[in-house]
Amino acid sequence: MATNTAANNAPALDPMHAEAAGHGNSVAAWSAVAVMLVGTLIGCVGYTLASLPIIAAGVGVIVLGLVVGGALKAAGYGVGGNKTKSKEH
Repeated sequence: MATNTAANNAPALDPMHAEAAGHGNSVAAWSAVAVMLVGTLIGCVGYTLASLPIIAAGVGVIVLGLVVGGALKAAGYGVGGNKTKSKEH
């Protein structure tokens, strides 16, 4: 394994990170994040109002975001899905 020294400015090679990471830029990922952000906002309002039912509703919306993301990925809108514009990052 190569090391990064003053004499050798080449970056260290790491076989665990040889592939591009990808950042989940897909309809499924962005939809899941958007729904979860709304759930977080609802939960924060519930916390501010000290209302357990509103906090529970926020948690429910966050869980719904997971379901939405998974359903859209299964429908082909995830990274590399058959309904996405590009098949790679």
